Amino acid sequence: METFIQQVLNGLVMGSMYALIALGYTMVYGVLNLINFAHGDVLMIGAMVGLSILHMLESAFPGLPGGVQLAVAIVGAIPVTMLVNILIERVAYRRLRNAPRLAPLITAIGVSILLKTFAMMIWGRSPLPFPQLLSSDPIMIGGAVISQTQVLLIVLAVVCMFALAMLVEKTRIGRAMRAVAENPRVAGLMGVDSNRVIVTTFALGAALAAVAGVMWGANYASIQFETGTLPGMKAFCAAVLGGIGNIYGAMIGGIVLGIIESLGAGYIGELTGGFLGSQYQDIFAFVVLILVLTVRPSGIMGERVADRA
Repeated sequence: METFIQQVLNGLVMGSMYALIALGYTMVYGVLNLINFAHGDVLMIGAMVGLSILHMLESAFPGLPGGVQLAVAIVGAIPVTMLVNILIERVAYRRLRNAPRLAPLITAIGVSILLKTFAMMIWGRSPLPFPQLLSSDPIMIGGAVISQTQVLLIVLAVVCMFALAMLVEKTRIGRAMRAVAENPRVAGLMGVDSNRVIVTTFALGAALAAVAGVMWGANYASIQFETGTLPGMKAFCAAVLGGIGNIYGAMIGGIVLGIIESLGAGYIGELTGGFLGSQYQDIFAFVVLILVLTVRPSGIMGERVADRA
């Protein structure tokens, strides 16, 4: 039972991370019907910028509490990732809105490669250690162990998710997002500035990616220029699992995928008689993706975005 609780806690931590990233995918898809495969690399940029800010804080303000450093790193990384995502939308995607869907897909892959290359040129190829900012004293829950960093990650994920949901459902810009998602032409006739809505959507997704990126580094203590590739792919699987285009679906899909992956990593050795080990945990996200696309392509909560005329 202790092992089971530990794997569930690990799954909640991973799932919270996937959910934060998946929200960026699902928001952009909901408004533009576009899969931004460069989103995982925006997470990487956020982590790298956060690490650079931590190094500057260490030089300028030695002895600053770790929690304050982490908060400053997140707050400082958010505007940088927002600017990067806005530039991506303006330069790479805007002129392709009415193009065949294959064109923006290929462009997104190209943007992803460019971001990795720029990050490699700026921060180097080697993995960079991320400092441990919060106490390493473990928190015991039912015999299982969770760190303060992981607790903070889960709390931040929940706060960000519900803040985004409230923004989309209760605010004027949220109503504009839903209107553009439903029918951009009619929304434009009603006075909605679709360009402003789309830029806001990309900016919000980038802000969530920045939070996830800094917390990814804080949790795993190491980042590199390819940090965002695998988490981005898994978060896309989570978005599809929950129902891409649906905010609550992205949250649920991320948590479910994280728990499936964690439980699979914990028990795959027993289930296969030792043939497979925990190092194969990455296969579960893609097995789930294949099953969802085969059995229920609309995901757990379905697709709430109407087909455009």
